[in-house]
Amino acid sequence: MSRILEGKVVAITGAGRGIGREIALLCAREGAAVVVNDPGVAQGGDGGDAGPAETTVADIVAADGQAIANLADVADPKAAASIVEDAVRRFGRIDAVVNNAGILRDTIWHKMSHADWTSVIDVNLTGAFNVSKAATPYFREQQSGSFIHFTSTSGLIGNLGQANYSAAKLGLVAMSQSIALDMARVGVRSNCIAPFAWSRMTASIPAETPEQKQRVERMQSMSADKIAPLVAYLASDRAKDVTNQIFSVRRNEIMLFSKPRPIRSMVKADGWTAQSIADELIPAFRPSFARADEVSAHVFPYDPV
Repeated sequence: MSRILEGKVVAITGAGRGIGREIALLCAREGAAVVVNDPGVAQGGDGGDAGPAETTVADIVAADGQAIANLADVADPKAAASIVEDAVRRFGRIDAVVNNAGILRDTIWHKMSHADWTSVIDVNLTGAFNVSKAATPYFREQQSGSFIHFTSTSGLIGNLGQANYSAAKLGLVAMSQSIALDMARVGVRSNCIAPFAWSRMTASIPAETPEQKQRVERMQSMSADKIAPLVAYLASDRAKDVTNQIFSVRRNEIMLFSKPRPIRSMVKADGWTAQSIADELIPAFRPSFARADEVSAHVFPYDPV
């Protein structure tokens, strides 16, 4: 049976552990040469360790695959460009970029420091920009290419204590949309995936109340390898007409998310006043309001399939 990524070259950020590692392993099994990027930092972005990236590469090579390690920090534009340069120098081309790298610095909004904000934005959002920007000239020249960005329900729906992470992850959706529109004429596509999987990124979810404990138990049942098949598909030529979409994977369930669209409209011919908004518009709109305290557990209250 032919492999869906035969002859392709895929660069994956944050590929030393968790979801990124599983993506790298599957892409290699599907025939791709893989650049495994991971500086091996702690969850908050501190430190560094070549071990995770090198271990993933060793496992791919041991299974007769092709892979090289790259330890660059995606938040540094020049370092991020080395991920793409390594792919082209070693394997001759670049066909897909998987922007999976991320860090967390969770804290409740009023306690969030400027450093907490900028560090998370720099890696999760600007890092994806940096790597994508470096790949764009090659994609334009070859008239093909796939960007796959990892968003989160923390951005799509919301989560407590993650203003920085949520902003970055929803920003990725906007960036992906713009890339898809700007690059469509040269055959380049851009999509997002919101993963549900237990990893060190989700291990920080609090588990104090019964509801929180139930949420964590659900997350622990969802393994990172379930995310990889959708990535392999989106990186392949079979997905050449799939772009500007938001997917989510929750164990064996794959979902397509909608984009924000108007759900109610009300016109007042002589214009609105603050009082008429209070008296007429808000009572009419209120049944359609989003839940004020909504998190992903409210949207997905059922056990993973």
